[in-house]
Amino acid sequence: MESLKHLVDQWLLLDKNDGTRAEIQNLWDTENIVELERRMRHVYFGTAGLRGKMEAGWSRMNDLIVIQTSQGLAEYVVSHVRDASSRGVVVGHDHRHNSLRWAQLTAAAFIAKGMRVYLFSELVHTPMVPFAVMELSAACGVMITASHNPKDDNGYKVYWENAVQIIGPHDKGISASIGINLEPITWSLEGLHSSLCVDKTAELRKAYFTNLQKNFSRDYYQKPNLKFVNTSMHGVSDSFIKQGFELFGFPAYIPVKEQQLPDPEFPTVRFPNPEEKGDLALATADKEGATYVLAQDPDSDRFSAAERSSDGNWTVLTGDQLGTLFASRVLDIYKSSGKPIDKLALIASTVSSKMIEAMASVEGFKFVECLTGFKFIGNTALDLVGHGYEVPFGYEEAIGFMFGSSIRDKDGVAAAMNFVELIITLHSQGKTAKSYLLGLYEKYGFFQTSNGYFICNDPSIIDRIFVRIRNFEVYINHSKPSYPRMIGGLTVTRIVDLTIGYDSANPPTYKPSLPLSSGHMIQFRAENKETGTRIVLTTRTSGTEPKIKYYLEGSGKDITRVAELLPKVIEELGEVWLEAAKYNLICS
Repeated sequence: MESLKHLVDQWLLLDKNDGTRAEIQNLWDTENIVELERRMRHVYFGTAGLRGKMEAGWSRMNDLIVIQTSQGLAEYVVSHVRDASSRGVVVGHDHRHNSLRWAQLTAAAFIAKGMRVYLFSELVHTPMVPFAVMELSAACGVMITASHNPKDDNGYKVYWENAVQIIGPHDKGISASIGINLEPITWSLEGLHSSLCVDKTAELRKAYFTNLQKNFSRDYYQKPNLKFVNTSMHGVSDSFIKQGFELFGFPAYIPVKEQQLPDPEFPTVRFPNPEEKGDLALATADKEGATYVLAQDPDSDRFSAAERSSDGNWTVLTGDQLGTLFASRVLDIYKSSGKPIDKLALIASTVSSKMIEAMASVEGFKFVECLTGFKFIGNTALDLVGHGYEVPFGYEEAIGFMFGSSIRDKDGVAAAMNFVELIITLHSQGKTAKSYLLGLYEKYGFFQTSNGYFICNDPSIIDRIFVRIRNFEVYINHSKPSYPRMIGGLTVTRIVDLTIGYDSANPPTYKPSLPLSSGHMIQFRAENKETGTRIVLTTRTSGTEPKIKYYLEGSGKDITRVAELLPKVIEELGEVWLEAAKYNLICS
């Protein structure tokens, strides 16, 4: 391990930003070793790119880190992508503090390497970058954003030439390239005035909405009198949502004015995450008499919605419920096209609902699940297209939804447009989102999810818990793991452990079809054959937080029985499997 003094000396040698250089110098002069240890240990580039607090240090987001990352990425792309220099790189940014500057520093670093750069001249939502990579046939794309992280964070997200977030081995290759390109070539932004820096913002935005129109039926029947409230959560989406509503002829929405415009301080929310309860948006809807609330996260790649019932109460639709609604809409449009159903494929992450799997078994289309994250969903879609399938939709339960063939990433603007069109169509037929969902449950089976997590601040305890789960039962044959055989009164029928590479349903090799996970991740399927009640329970560790997450879904024909089962499973998971009392785990 490098000495702290060496890391500090290296920083002071390379950093030409007076502010961040002074930060590290002051910490060294005051002998603040604890803080220096936090900041000066390298955090390496991964498939998610970089994300962290904006301050000085090797493990933080700052000018030096952005320049080094861009230089290393440029070198790697030029050596691995055909005609990379002439095809160029797309660079976009959101509204966070430093986002504009870091987009400009990124562009300048690529230009210094002789690459063409398509630099957006205005704020864009994250999906515009992969769309532009696809539209321009660019070599790669970079988006400066920290999505729904707290206000002090920022990030650096990378898309490959296929317009999908990078996966291995590119992450390791880029990280290695960064490591040998640490000396900044330029701190100057003069390169932005060269012919290599191209602004195609206006035409790309126009092309984005033209492409979005391809996914719409435009068959709304008689438009009902509906009111929609929309919140951008102080992010970049409002101008895009407004343009979309006008383009598709939707009734004008009512913005949550306090959250309508981009504000890097996020003054009305502690965490700008649409998954958190949106009190301000619901209050606005109550005041205005609106029936629906729409929400996008700050970089507008995720989407959430709520529906008011006739009794005035609000139902916040889960990611899985929205995924089911969208999948059904996509299926109806595809079936009406007359195309062969066996050439349709839909995708969901492995921790998402199995509702689409049930739909596929009835309707005859292909359903594929993959690991969590749109780097996997996007690449899975491209693989399926390569095998002759059409893949118009994919999602993950964390309110991320992918539409169409031009953006293989989640898109909050596209999701909002699709949702509003669906709702207008449903209301013209005398239906609501909730009533339509109930009809789908009657047809395909009732599905209910209950997700949460247990907080554990000691990684060694987390490891101990998962070792015990893999050795839960005592067998004479120790050639394979011995997981729990019962939970909530149901018999475990299948186990997929993506940490050690085990699938009980795939003898004799027992190898899973999905790639291995970098952390602990085990999925259990269990069933009561007499009642037809089933569950899917996935437990996994978080890559960024001290948590054991669980994703639980129950299904069956009896809604009451499913609803009663889920809390019993969670209780047994915590008390028996995880030994929460013994390890003082906090359940949330």
